[in-house]
Amino acid sequence: MLQIAYRARDITEAHIVAGLLEANGIDAFVGGHYLQGAMGEIGTAGFSNVHVHDDDLYRARQLVTEYEATPGGSSCQLTENEGDRPDQYARWFLLALAIVGLLLFQIY
Repeated sequence: MLQIAYRARDITEAHIVAGLLEANGIDAFVGGHYLQGAMGEIGTAGFSNVHVHDDDLYRARQLVTEYEATPGGSSCQLTENEGDRPDQYARWFLLALAIVGLLLFQIY
């Protein structure tokens, strides 16, 4: 099963972090490609994530912490508690999408 090791600001940063993890022997997968294209700058809403296997999660988060500590690193962070709860932005996005769908269904 895959876990979120990093929530990036955008898809580009997600690929940078994934490359860092892969350079250190950790298989990393970037999620959020299709959402990024559909919604433009939706990466700021937390849809661009770097996923790793369960066994690699601890080491991946260590590497991410080191990356964030560098001067060019990101200020985005993922704490242990955030990895266990659903993304609030995704919930609001899906709720808004459902409401718009229901409104359009009732109009036609």
